[in-house]
This record gives sequence, structure tokens and C-alpha cells, in this order.
Amino acid sequence: MDGEIPRMPVYRKNAPANIGIFLPTWLGDFVMATPTLRAIRGHFPTSHLVGIMRPYLKEVLGGTGWLDEQWYFNPHKRSRETGHFAILRKIRAARFDMMILMPNSPRSAVLAWFGRAAERIGYARNLRGPLLTGKVYRPRIDGHTVDLPMVDYYLRLSEAVGCPEESRRLHLAITQADEQSADQVFHELDLRRDGRIVTVNCSGAYGSAKLWPVEHFAQLARRIAGTLDHDVLVMCGPNELVTARQIVQLAGHPRVVSMADQPLGLGTAKACIRRSRLMVTTDSGPRHMAAALGRCVVTVYGPVLPLWGRNPTVDAVDLYRNDLECVGCGRRTCPRGHHQCMRGLSVERVYREVAAWIARHDLPKRDVVGLPYQPSSPALFSDDVRGQ
Repeated sequence: MDGEIPRMPVYRKNAPANIGIFLPTWLGDFVMATPTLRAIRGHFPTSHLVGIMRPYLKEVLGGTGWLDEQWYFNPHKRSRETGHFAILRKIRAARFDMMILMPNSPRSAVLAWFGRAAERIGYARNLRGPLLTGKVYRPRIDGHTVDLPMVDYYLRLSEAVGCPEESRRLHLAITQADEQSADQVFHELDLRRDGRIVTVNCSGAYGSAKLWPVEHFAQLARRIAGTLDHDVLVMCGPNELVTARQIVQLAGHPRVVSMADQPLGLGTAKACIRRSRLMVTTDSGPRHMAAALGRCVVTVYGPVLPLWGRNPTVDAVDLYRNDLECVGCGRRTCPRGHHQCMRGLSVERVYREVAAWIARHDLPKRDVVGLPYQPSSPALFSDDVRGQ
């Protein structure tokens, strides 16, 4: 943490045998919580750690070894396996010594309280303070509350349970199954194996205000493929299939392809992103996956400015307009109807950043696609992250 921000008081000094962790809902926040998970696992090596997460995130932590169990919770669907009553019964049966609540939702605090967790650690926000035994607050400097990047926001929770200071470096791993799935994708799409790949991420679950125009993505992809001699792989989820296909069609270049007709699991996405050199992306979840896999991220920002995702360990180029009075409004759709914070970010500006980065960097020497699968513990194809 920054030197002027004091560390959290410690609410727990003895190692609990059984720890439950409510994990963030959104993919990007989930990935930005990985340093906190790493800190908790490192500080409580003999504790049984259970992560409670949305079902769609089940592949994200594959290969990391931080959690002993993953439970899936979908509060918006009636289900005997993943609904409110199902997760409450599991929490009660587990008799957690401690639960750490990463989301700010009252729901997570209510479930931990009704689940009779002995200690409940989380941010005292949204009127849930009385349900917590260990209250965490945003830091204040000169009487004013300080907004923190999400990686630091979550790390204050690990500080509160006694974990030593931890690196901010995001971290994900690749499993053998992920690699095998990516092998099939690369074969089907005839992607080159020499590392000359740029991924493009066009997603924006937050809302339309975060989306860069499809035409811009297509023009950029065509220039990268035609001028920089790199394949372009357009990433997408189930909600971006049409957009991904449009980008490929408008780009009109044989080396611009998409994941629209390929396996869409997050494990496959991780392995494909790791085989690239760089990602051009909106401010959305895959951006943070690429950062956690050690890839440069060139991010186009609009209604939400880069504060929340800032991380000094990430190779990042953050692009946004600072000449609009409405920039950083935080709205899901443009309240003025012009969407100039995104439309006004030109293809030329983004292309210059991509070209400059490629010119400065040789091709990867360690991450060469096609090497035989050689797992390393606890994660594949990654360095030790502690203390960096």
C-alpha cells in the first residue's frame, strides 16, 4: 500500500481452521482480488479455504491452488444447488471460523450472519456494519475518504486478518485442459505459432457507454494484421458473438479471426490470451485476465476512468479523453447521447500505441507456443509473484 495510507488493524491473530470467502461478482474485480487470495493462502497455509463465487467464474482460478473448494452461488436464479437457501445450508454446515466478504453487498453479510460464521470480516458499507465482527473502512487522509484501486481495496481485507504486505501483481494460471483447448482453437483458426498475435476484446458488460465502436475495432484490426504483420484474434463471450463476427467481416483481412465459433470457456480464453503478445481492450473483465497473464493491455476508457484498475505491476497503456467536461461520468449509457468519450478515441491514436509497443519489444523468448505441456506448481507459465 502507499506509504501515507495506514495499514488496517488486525482482527484475527490465530489461524482459523475453516475460512469462507465471498468472492467478487464481476470478472475484472474477481481477477483483481487474486493478490488478496494469494495473501490469505500464504498466511493460513493449513486452513481450509472455500471460495464462494458466481458459476460463470469457475474456470478462472484453475491451476492456482489457493482454494480447497469452490462453491457456486447465483442469487438471481432459483436453484437447489446455487440459490440462496442452498448456499446458506452449506455455510451453516461448514461452521466457518471466519468469513471474508469481498463484495460490499448486504446479501453476503446477511448470509454469513445467518450462516453462523464465528467471525465476519468485510467493509462496513451499505448499512451492514452491525452484521460484521471485523469492520474494514476505506482510508481517510486529512478527513477525506480516499478512493483506492480495486487491488488495494481488496488487499485491505487481507491486512485486516493479519496477512503481511503482499505484491499487487495479478496472477492466473493455465491448466493442461486449457492448453489443449487452445491448441484446437489455434488449429481451427490457423493462427500462427511464432507469437505474432494481438488479441482484441470488445466486451462491455457494464453497459454500452464502455463500448468502442465496432468500426473502430475493425479498422484497427485490419491495420495491425496488414501493417504490423500480426494475427488478430477477437475475443468474445456469449453476449458478444454478433459484435465479434462484425469486426471480422468489416476488417476484411484473412489474418483477423474471432472466437465466435470456438469454445467460449474462460479457461480456453486464458490460454489463448497467454499465447498473444498484447491485448487491445475495453475496460472489462478480459482486460484484467490479460494483465494477470503478463500481457500488455492497451485500454480504451470512457465513462469510468482508470483509477479502479490501476496497478503499478501491469504493463498498461490507458487511453481516454481529457478534453470533455463529462468524461468519467460513470454512467452505463451516455446521458448526453453523443458517446464522444469513446467515439472520439481515434483508431490512429490506439494504433500508434500498439505499433510503438511492438517496436519496443522483441518476440517472447520464454512463452513460445507449441512447447510441450510442463506444469509448474502452483501455476503454469508464471514466475513467483510474492514480493514483486
